[in-house]
Amino acid sequence: MASERDPNQKPPGGVTRRGFLGSVGAGAAALATGVARPGGAIPEITDPDEMMQVALSINGRLHRLLVEPRWTLLFVLRERLGINGTKAGCERGECGSCTVLIDGQARYACMTLAMEAEGTEITTIEGLMTGEELGPVQQAFVTHDGFQCGYCTSGQIVAAESLLRTNAAPTDDEIRRGMSGNLCRCGAYAHIVNAVAGAAELKKGKTS
Repeated sequence: MASERDPNQKPPGGVTRRGFLGSVGAGAAALATGVARPGGAIPEITDPDEMMQVALSINGRLHRLLVEPRWTLLFVLRERLGINGTKAGCERGECGSCTVLIDGQARYACMTLAMEAEGTEITTIEGLMTGEELGPVQQAFVTHDGFQCGYCTSGQIVAAESLLRTNAAPTDDEIRRGMSGNLCRCGAYAHIVNAVAGAAELKKGKTS
């Protein structure tokens, strides 16, 4: 039978098992609370003189605030304005979770500086609703089960909105190409294509 080992006993390397587990836990807590928080791991302001005033029109409302020139639109939306429908994913322009509309065109908020967006009309997932009523694309994603975990869904919906504004009746292949910049780690692509096609029909019904 194996003998019981004192958890505080130091192995040859000089670190106890308990100490190792404690340090790992502390490191994970630090990551969760500061170093890698959602919305961008941007440190606190170090020089107030670097702050610049911008006016951002978001979902029809003008927001005036001070930003650092390096802050992304994603960071400002989530961490400074509390507009959290736009999700932080890869934060390097690959997954599409942070997709917003800028003057009607789909853009990655993680790759757009907040100052770049001044003078444009920014629309987030929240801006596609009319009061408490879902927009056609949002409703179609619900009807056609166009999501699983839901994390990428806001970006998918905004990208679909952009696609349908330029092509009101896309084919399935056109939908796949138009949505190719948005990744779904759950693999719900067939449902997403159906949802976008369904949204096209809903939009057609609203305009006919």
